Amino acid sequence: MAIRLEDKKQIVSEVNQAANSALSAVLADYHGVSVGELTDLRKTARENNVYLRVVRNTLLKRAIVDTEYECISEVLVGPTLLAFSQEDPGAAARVLKDFAKVNREFEIKALSVGGKLLDASQIDVLAKLPTYDQAVALLMSVMLAPATKLVRTINEVPSKVTRAVAAVRDQKQEAA
Repeated sequence: MAIRLEDKKQIVSEVNQAANSALSAVLADYHGVSVGELTDLRKTARENNVYLRVVRNTLLKRAIVDTEYECISEVLVGPTLLAFSQEDPGAAARVLKDFAKVNREFEIKALSVGGKLLDASQIDVLAKLPTYDQAVALLMSVMLAPATKLVRTINEVPSKVTRAVAAVRDQKQEAA
């Protein structure tokens, strides 16, 4: 189906804006996936704040010019589904990885983070990145650990003194 020039410009502009605000990108081959399954994938992507779009490769190549995702142009062959993570770098990777587990026809082609093209085998590394909330919780637990240990150590001193006094008392009672 032919797309008018104005529509092409709008698609390129929209994808370019998404690319400029994205933290990571994942490309997948959706060949053989039903429309219903893609609809479910889109719903999951929206819930995880992932920009998901099927774009013609020629339009996508134009849209990613002068962005950090220019490196993905070399893998743009065949039907391509594009996913940009907007808030969490691993969100798109998690969504597409989970979808690929359920749908055998769905194949992840490549991913890009920080202007570098990564192989599809690196999807696990990106998918396992903690979310913002998980990272904050991890940081807080690391920051809280020394204070917690200090409090436990300080509380241990009176306990040891009390146990020592009780042991001396027990020794004197046994001797008497």
